[in-house]
Amino acid sequence: MSVSGKVKCIEGRNKMLGISRQCELLQLPRSSYYRPRSSLAEGSDNLVLMSLIDEEFLRHPFYGSRKMKDYLNRRGIPVNRKRIQRLMRLMGLESVAPKPNTSRQRKGHKVYPYLQKKISITEADQVWCYYITYIRLAHGFVYLTAVMDWASRYVLSVTLDDDFCVNALKSALRKHKTPGIFNTDQGAQYTGKAFTGALKDHGVQISMDGKGRCMDNIFIERLWRSVKYEKIFLEEFETVPELLSGLKEYFEFYNFERPHQSLVGKTPAEIYWGREVARKAA
Repeated sequence: MSVSGKVKCIEGRNKMLGISRQCELLQLPRSSYYRPRSSLAEGSDNLVLMSLIDEEFLRHPFYGSRKMKDYLNRRGIPVNRKRIQRLMRLMGLESVAPKPNTSRQRKGHKVYPYLQKKISITEADQVWCYYITYIRLAHGFVYLTAVMDWASRYVLSVTLDDDFCVNALKSALRKHKTPGIFNTDQGAQYTGKAFTGALKDHGVQISMDGKGRCMDNIFIERLWRSVKYEKIFLEEFETVPELLSGLKEYFEFYNFERPHQSLVGKTPAEIYWGREVARKAA
């Protein structure tokens, strides 16, 4: 049996046999199981391109595929725009520059109105938001997803699971107070019944925006810029378990120790939980 065939045989949620024992029985190195599946579909040339695109996009989040192509061409990398577009879509990168609403919704999926236009977001658990970003590893890449409280910038849940959207949402709802509004874009992963159903079951109002709101996207980029420049780019993570351990350490620091200028020098935890609680938790 091939390595990919053995990987498919492993049951991640098997309570009787752990991952290690299943790998042992199949004579499969654990590193082969934990290797990001997405990396199997991309060659080394594309992985190098994705790293360059990722770093440049963090510096210039208003770059679309056209400007990114020009940037790479000036660096002596002959690549066409079509290839850049595909890789940027794969990485979940979209320019923050305002543009017409050209996103395509999955047929049959309901689109919800944008609810934040006329409200002032000043309290914890008033609005939650959902973010996805590309994270590079030494030999591939994965998608990191996070649920964040809008007012406090407190990261409520982080996951690298295959079913990342619903799992991260359910984890945040289990651990924290139910929010009044949950805001996302109109991507198919958010408009599906599993995701919207979980929100409705908890009485959460659903807010969606598919028009490339400039300020909302800039807010998203601030989190990922911090994660990548302060952690990911400083360490070459080899495997998903190593990455998870590093991210857990970073988000503890981000929530409880890292002051934010937008929060008047306070940490996200001090705003979300209150100063005394944050100090005890830290």
